[in-house]
Amino acid sequence: MDWIVLVLAAGMEAVWAAALDASNGFRYWKPAMLYIVATVLSLAGLAFAMQTIPTGTAYAVWVGIGAALTMIWSIVTKQERASLARTVLLVVLIASVVGLKVVS
Repeated sequence: MDWIVLVLAAGMEAVWAAALDASNGFRYWKPAMLYIVATVLSLAGLAFAMQTIPTGTAYAVWVGIGAALTMIWSIVTKQERASLARTVLLVVLIASVVGLKVVS
């Protein structure tokens, strides 16, 4: 259960990052509110997972999944360009997260 919560919290990290960008410096209230809600959910999920998952592992997985999802979202929405190097690095990042789960 803790790992599921951690993965969902990491997904919320990607949501708050995208909402923060969409808020345009908190000028738009709907994405700003989404940012606040997603941030609270993300940090609460991380805190919950850290009760049983070691801190370093939980944080690395949370950041890794959140960063990978944020990058994928940026590529899908055409805010960033996909390249071979980015794709390879995302695969390595995701493989590292999976590796952390395997050795935990």
